[in-house]
Amino acid sequence: MQVFYWILVFLATFFFMEFMAWFTHKYIMHGFLWSLHKDHHQKDHSHWWERNDLFFIFYALVSIGCFLLWRYEDIWFALPIGLGIFAYGLAYFTVHDIFIHQRFKMFRNANNWYARGIRRAHKIHHKHLGKEKGENFGMLIVPFKYFKK
Repeated sequence: MQVFYWILVFLATFFFMEFMAWFTHKYIMHGFLWSLHKDHHQKDHSHWWERNDLFFIFYALVSIGCFLLWRYEDIWFALPIGLGIFAYGLAYFTVHDIFIHQRFKMFRNANNWYARGIRRAHKIHHKHLGKEKGENFGMLIVPFKYFKK
C-alpha cells in the first residue's frame, strides 16, 4: 500500500506542477518579476544563459529541499514530491528549452499532433513581446484549439 501512496503523491505533484508553472508564468514572470523573464521574450543578448533560467533553478532548489527533508527528517512523502517536481522540471526543460526553443539541437523533426499543438500555443505566447496581453501560460497542457489543423 505504501507504493500506491508514493506513486499517487508523485503523479499528483507532477500534474500540480503544470498549474504551478501556469500560475508562476502568468502572475509572477509576467508580473512583478518580469525583469527576470523579459530576456526570454526580447532577445537582447547573445549568450546562452538567460535571467529567466533563475526560475528553473528556484524549482530545482525546492526539489532538492524535498530530497533533504526525506533523507534527514524521514518525511516519506517529501521524496515523491521532490521527484515529481524534478520529473516535471525535466519534462518542461525537454519540451520548452530543447524542443521548442532549440537550445540544444534535438527533436527538430518531431511533428506529431501534440508537438504541433504545443509549438503553436507557445508561438502565440511569444508573439507578445511585453508582459501584458499574454496568453497560453501553461506548458504541457494547452487549449485544445491549438491541436486542430
